[in-house]
Amino acid sequence: MAKYESKALRNVAIVGHGGTGKTSLCESMLYVAGKTDRPGRVDDGTSSLDYEPEEQKRHVSISAALSFVEWEKHKVTIIDTPGDSNFAYDTKSCLQNVDSAIVVIDAVAGVEFQTEMVWEFTGELKLPRLVYINRMDRDRADFFKTLESIKSRLVGKVTPLFLPIGVADTFKGIVDILEMKALFFDDPKGASKSGSIPADMQEAVENYRATMIDDIVESDDQLMDRYLNEGELSSDELKAGIKKGIASGSLIPLICGSALKHMGVSSLMDMIVSYLPSPSRARVGDRARRR
Repeated sequence: MAKYESKALRNVAIVGHGGTGKTSLCESMLYVAGKTDRPGRVDDGTSSLDYEPEEQKRHVSISAALSFVEWEKHKVTIIDTPGDSNFAYDTKSCLQNVDSAIVVIDAVAGVEFQTEMVWEFTGELKLPRLVYINRMDRDRADFFKTLESIKSRLVGKVTPLFLPIGVADTFKGIVDILEMKALFFDDPKGASKSGSIPADMQEAVENYRATMIDDIVESDDQLMDRYLNEGELSSDELKAGIKKGIASGSLIPLICGSALKHMGVSSLMDMIVSYLPSPSRARVGDRARRR
């Protein structure tokens, strides 16, 4: 394995309510990045992360599991945290040893009890966060209802950077609001092809993009001044604003997909290496308070 400078390292915990697909997301990350030849599955006991007999029997994570992937010349260390609420404080212990967190939320169930608990943990520890709405391919999945449950029940400015194309059995891709392009998934390993944004989504995408830009500039006074004076910002300026907002905790970007079908996973990993902090950039004061 190649050696990495600290700026190319990412240490991330995957957290959420039990049964939201956290382990499936970790398995998909390993598979999409080429770490494994085939994705392990929780339901059939082949997950490489749920390796204890009791976990395989119950189809739920009851202990933390550690792995890593190499992605875009970065090393991403992943901690798959317990999904059982009886082990919630083990999850909190894991969070004290990472630099950021991915909060996984079920597109069918929305925000649940343990979602709120891990959200409080990550907020208390001042961890930069991303949100991944999982299981967009399931019956009764509802991205917008789930987003409303996030905004009404969780504290913080959660901002979609992607919108789903279709839902349930018609879910076939996501729209990148920042780059204004559609990503269609038709590859078994989750690779996407760029395309035009569907015509029936144009208005919604424009509206969400306007909200996204407002949320980004509100996280940076200089960016706000530039936006007010010039009326537009470049893609690079917006990306810099996202990164700054995540680091300060004033912005929490959201993406959606399906871990079991590896949809949206490569985009999530792009976000991890592009926006989440390395150990060298994690705030020393925050690290001290965690301990």
